[in-house]
Amino acid sequence: MSDWPRVRLHVVTGKGGTGKSTVAAALALALADEGRTVLLCEVEGRQGIARMFDVDPLPFAERRLATGLPPDDGAGRPGVVHALHIDPESALLEYLALYYKLGRAGRALDKFGVIEFATTIAPGVRDVLLTGKLFEAVERNRRNKGAIHYDAVVLDAPPTGRITQFLGVSDELIGLAKVGPVKSQSETMMTLFRSPRTAVHLVTVLEEMPVQETADGIAELRGARLPVGGVIVNQVRSRDLARAAVGAAGVDTLDEQTLVADLAESGLDVDDALVAGLLHEGREHAERRELEAAQRARVDELGVPVYELPRLPGGVDLGALYELAGALRRQGLA
Repeated sequence: MSDWPRVRLHVVTGKGGTGKSTVAAALALALADEGRTVLLCEVEGRQGIARMFDVDPLPFAERRLATGLPPDDGAGRPGVVHALHIDPESALLEYLALYYKLGRAGRALDKFGVIEFATTIAPGVRDVLLTGKLFEAVERNRRNKGAIHYDAVVLDAPPTGRITQFLGVSDELIGLAKVGPVKSQSETMMTLFRSPRTAVHLVTVLEEMPVQETADGIAELRGARLPVGGVIVNQVRSRDLARAAVGAAGVDTLDEQTLVADLAESGLDVDDALVAGLLHEGREHAERRELEAAQRARVDELGVPVYELPRLPGGVDLGALYELAGALRRQGLA
């Protein structure tokens, strides 16, 4: 069972380098089960989705990307993941066409550079357009005829330090526009972003700076009345060694003679360099495990559901994304 059955919009953020784009892609695959249709969006212009799935750069058009995970019970059929690269210029052109019927006229404005000017002249306009398109994808209505209706939308969002401002940009418009359609639409967007149908998930790794930024991000989101989802701890190292063995390595109390005997019994050529190298690796592993344990304790104190994804030494390809998607589903994020 999913921990978030009411959520339609999953926003995935995190400090740079924590793997938020990978987590967003895996979450979309996990959500696309039992025939459900999911839209995976990106807004930062990096074409990260195209690189992860090894496809051509995405246009401003919803493109079928992959098949989701099959149902756990083997019954039914997997769903489908579509992808969308949202850029502000195309979003403004679509807005003009949908709400003001400026099809050819809008394209003429684009040709003369008016659209680019409008999206860069005022601070926050880009975010308004990006979140506006995101809102439209979640709340499809009769204006966008023939468009696909999605069961869930996953956003590969801006980093943690900017996510509250990004989602709250329409709140600022409400204060500027006292009346009229801009105020009305901004209020409607904020109603969605602050509702139980939205969850902002934060990705971190077990290091001091990303964990601190995650804690700060949760506090900012709560202060802005935006719904905090779960914390996904990414790139978790395996815990194959028992705590006693790790502790012995950390304090240099490993029995060197026992290590030499075990290596010899395994048929390896044992020399001083090999033994010294293994002891050094053991100390480094112990230090890393101690650091991760301390940061994991901080994550547990954040008061939100926590999910873990393993570190994949071979890197992330399409097969690895499905593996991560399965881990997210088993833990209840999807």
